[in-house]
Amino acid sequence: MATMGLSCQSREVYDPLRKIWVAATPEEIVRQKLLLRMTEDLGYPKELLAVEKELTELPHLKEKNLPQRRIDILCFGKGIHPQHALYPLLLIECKKESLTGAAKEQLLGYNAFVGAYFVAAAGKDEILFGFPTPNAGYQFLSFLPPYAQLLAKVKNG
Repeated sequence: MATMGLSCQSREVYDPLRKIWVAATPEEIVRQKLLLRMTEDLGYPKELLAVEKELTELPHLKEKNLPQRRIDILCFGKGIHPQHALYPLLLIECKKESLTGAAKEQLLGYNAFVGAYFVAAAGKDEILFGFPTPNAGYQFLSFLPPYAQLLAKVKNG
C-alpha cells in the first residue's frame, strides 16, 4: 500500500485526486486514508472519484434547486443508469471521530439529493457501508466492498 504525502512543517497532506495540498485536519486524514485504501486495495478507479464537491457541481443534479452542501467522496459508475453516462455508485461521508446515528442521518440526508446506489460513513477507526433494503430502510455492514462487487450488484440486480 502506498503512503500519504505529509508535510510535517505546514501540517498538510497531499490529495492525489485533487492534486493539491490540503490542511491535515483529523477529518482530512480519515478521507485520505480511505481514498488510498479504495484506490490501492479495493479497485476504485481514481478517474471516477470526486472529492469535496458541492452538490451543484454534480453533473446529474444540474437541473435541481439544491442546498449549499459539500459531499466528501463520491464514486461514479459508468453505464449503471439509463439517463446518465456517469451516475453515483457510492456516496461517502467522512468524520474525524467515531460514527454516530447523526452521521448516518447526515449521510442519508445527502443521499436524498445525490441518489447513489450505496452509501458509507467513515470514522477514525471504522466504516459503515449501507445499501437499501426492500422495506425502504438501509442495512449497514462494517466493511467497504470492492468497486467491482458494487458495480456488478447494480448491473446484475
